[in-house]
Amino acid sequence: MTKEEKYILSKWAMDHALKNGAQQASVSISDSRSSSIEVRDEKIDKLEQAIQSSLSIRLFVDKRYSAHSTNRINKKELARFIEEAIAGTKFLSEDEFRALPEPSLYYKGDGSDLNTLDTNFDKVNPEKKIEIAFAAEKEALGKDERIISVSASYYDGLSSRVMVTSNGFEGDTSNSYYGLNASVSVKGKDARPESYWGESAIFFEKLKKQGAGKKALKRALEKIGQEKIASDKLPMIVENRLVGRIFGPLISALSGSAIQQKNSFLIDKLGEKVVSEKLTLTDDPFIVSGRGSRLFDNEGLATKKRPVFDKGVLKTYYIDTYYGKKLEMDPTSGGTTNLVFEIGDKNLEGLIASVEKGILVTGFNGGNSNGTTGDFSYGIEGFLIEKGKLVQAVSEMNITGNMLDLWSNIGEIGNDANKDSSWLTPSVLFEGVDFSGI
Repeated sequence: MTKEEKYILSKWAMDHALKNGAQQASVSISDSRSSSIEVRDEKIDKLEQAIQSSLSIRLFVDKRYSAHSTNRINKKELARFIEEAIAGTKFLSEDEFRALPEPSLYYKGDGSDLNTLDTNFDKVNPEKKIEIAFAAEKEALGKDERIISVSASYYDGLSSRVMVTSNGFEGDTSNSYYGLNASVSVKGKDARPESYWGESAIFFEKLKKQGAGKKALKRALEKIGQEKIASDKLPMIVENRLVGRIFGPLISALSGSAIQQKNSFLIDKLGEKVVSEKLTLTDDPFIVSGRGSRLFDNEGLATKKRPVFDKGVLKTYYIDTYYGKKLEMDPTSGGTTNLVFEIGDKNLEGLIASVEKGILVTGFNGGNSNGTTGDFSYGIEGFLIEKGKLVQAVSEMNITGNMLDLWSNIGEIGNDANKDSSWLTPSVLFEGVDFSGI
């Protein structure tokens, strides 16, 4: 379905909803295509392709609200689907806070191209995709006698969406992605260490097609001999790709739903210094070819570049229209775009070299964080650092503490922002973290 056809059908569905009892409606139509290839033992283990189309509609009926979706998008079936959805909505409880955004807050179609779509997506030869996956496997296969298994996978996808609302919004987006993963398990002393490495990109030509297998093997072999060490309070370095695991609770605590439901340890903290002055973070939706770049959010609200933390001071919450009305606050957006950290001047190796004794975390194994209090407990694995060098692989240890305490005790922020994610997290050194071991 072309973009123009999506618009025509979306407007028809919206008009049909309004003619059959809805006072407001929002309609989006999405298309997606994806493929994935997994190889193991020099054979194709799995090959999948998918093409999907769906229509989603949000209905506002007599102060009641519901959301529905279907992949049956011919007009005859859609008409019945919408009519039944409206009839069902009338049985729901009233909610005075449900409404479409104010039109003045919508994206007006005046933004520049953020370049998030590979226009050559359909030109990538399927045989080339298979070749890339096998090449990643070959980088590790047979390279060490301790190897137990090697697998690799290639995946890609393209999605497009149009959205219209009954109070004047129209917008469309298109995105593409590519990825390559490798996984290796090896014989250890008493265990079977395994590791993984992945690469991703928006454009096929920018996908790193070599190195994933080698890195996965290297990281798996480094885990051999993992042990617990004595419990202690130590500096902790977290690799850039993992920082999101311990940063996520901070972002979750900023959501309008968490604030309104009093399930956030950052309630009533706007304008206050809540974490280390070394943390400055900006939400920037306008990075060209950024993983989280967008001109409008899922409601149609125009995105804005905004500070999240400024030298430790909390500057914004993530509030959609619904929770904005409940909280009597102006809506910002329902979620993050590109989170850009103000970086330091050391790479991961430099951070390690600066630590007399501490632990480098290279993996998290379970755990959780309490949204209300910020208290956390996570299983970790990684390496003991002594005199600036990695000396022993460690595992089966836990870290415990409080999120605000943790992020208030930043020793140093690295310069190695992870560009394979919309959260451009660098490696971070934290001081005085409680490790539980022997």
